[in-house]
Amino acid sequence: MSRRALQIAPIALAIAASFIAQQARADHSPALDRVSIWLGGYRADIEGYASIRNESNNLDTGEQKILSGKDTLQRARLDWLLFDSQGFSVDYFRVHGDRTRSVGGSFDFNGTTYDASASVSADAQIDIGNFSYRWWFGGGDTVFGLGLGAAYYRLDASLRAQANVLGATYEQLGSYNKSAWAPLVTLGWRTRISDDFRIYADVSGSKKNGSDLSGHIVNAAAGVEWFPFTNIGVGAEYGVTRIHLSQRDGNDEARLKLKLNGPALYLRARF
Repeated sequence: MSRRALQIAPIALAIAASFIAQQARADHSPALDRVSIWLGGYRADIEGYASIRNESNNLDTGEQKILSGKDTLQRARLDWLLFDSQGFSVDYFRVHGDRTRSVGGSFDFNGTTYDASASVSADAQIDIGNFSYRWWFGGGDTVFGLGLGAAYYRLDASLRAQANVLGATYEQLGSYNKSAWAPLVTLGWRTRISDDFRIYADVSGSKKNGSDLSGHIVNAAAGVEWFPFTNIGVGAEYGVTRIHLSQRDGNDEARLKLKLNGPALYLRARF
């Protein structure tokens, strides 16, 4: 190493150390935290619709309501800032339910009325995770965020359709355990009312095409945060989730639609 390089090296190291120290001490918006942890439950009002179609025997159950009622879904989330206005966000929750739906009716053919009955059974579990890199714009007490990343979802389901027409029974059974990644876009808004009180809103959406497991997922939530202690508090929000998934296996296609609405309560930690 040359003598001049030896003279410059300490200066460069000092400048780099000073920059890193300034970044560590730099102020970020009080609407954001360096590290933010969310642990809680989503008390969701769930409606689920399933259908099965087989192209070879023309069996199509149509949409049947196979899930209804309220359930508490565990949910976890982690946000952290790399710099003053950029960082990562990770979110995860699971939906599970099972039910059998029976339908009956009649149809006319050549002047004769025939009776028909059918049933659709579903036992489904859906895991949903979001991972995004986020940019926050604005300053002071209010910021707006844009995130780009990936959504992971896994469908583990057993769907069974049975139809009785003119004394003949037709049955279709499918078992599916598939996972997929999809592009994700997120939007966010944060504002600080006081040191102890903040409000926020988030929207995210993902869409996946071109594979055996396809569909789209949309999440939206608005809520408040209250910190009676410096680092520990609670968060309360109202969320809406829409999930449409389609699984193809040869001539079989299973479709699942879920609607979730309801409040969520979180234990909050910030650092």
